[in-house]
Amino acid sequence: MNSRRPWVVGVSGASGTPYAAAVLRALLAAGESVDLVVSRASRLTLLDETGIAFRDAHWQDDLRQWLARGADGKPDTFDIDVSGVRHWAAGDLAAGPSSGSYPAKGMLIVPASTACVAGVALGLSKDLLQRAASVTLKERRRLVVAVRETPLNGQTLKHLVTLDEAGAVVLPASPAFYAGATHIQDLVDFVAGRVLDAAGVPHRLYRRWEGELGGGSADG
Repeated sequence: MNSRRPWVVGVSGASGTPYAAAVLRALLAAGESVDLVVSRASRLTLLDETGIAFRDAHWQDDLRQWLARGADGKPDTFDIDVSGVRHWAAGDLAAGPSSGSYPAKGMLIVPASTACVAGVALGLSKDLLQRAASVTLKERRRLVVAVRETPLNGQTLKHLVTLDEAGAVVLPASPAFYAGATHIQDLVDFVAGRVLDAAGVPHRLYRRWEGELGGGSADG
């Protein structure tokens, strides 16, 4: 009997593909299985931010290249095994995560655009990413929405409140500096770590606050 129970990771079209890469790497490092949904809009963002074209027919090679890339753009920064990932095309509304009977631990949307937030809040299910998020909510599974746009207008704020009231964790992609960040990867990993904290997945992506001032400084 197949006991695989993955985290569904949705990548929407907002800027911030390094956040998604860091979350995916950390999930795999924690031994978690992943079902990946990359929206059509996010493929344009990924191409613009990294030069990587994400293709359904070659998704493993493209994913491996993407996850190996550092937040500073340097290729082959990480050595990644993507065998724990299953990819579903964004237009496949018959995919596993489209059904509540499909076994999943929950869903992480990283990054989440305001268009994605609106679609999930309104229950539009226009693609697999939105449908999987709706399923996650109705099944009372953990949904983490890492919204990454600024400024936020009133309508988007209302949508975020709707998601919060529906049980989702609304997690703005806001890096912090108290953990002693000295590199862009540190800032990206902080946000990714907070996403995993919200999901209850162990990681070592950032130094945690221990109640001591200066603990995150270079000399601390």
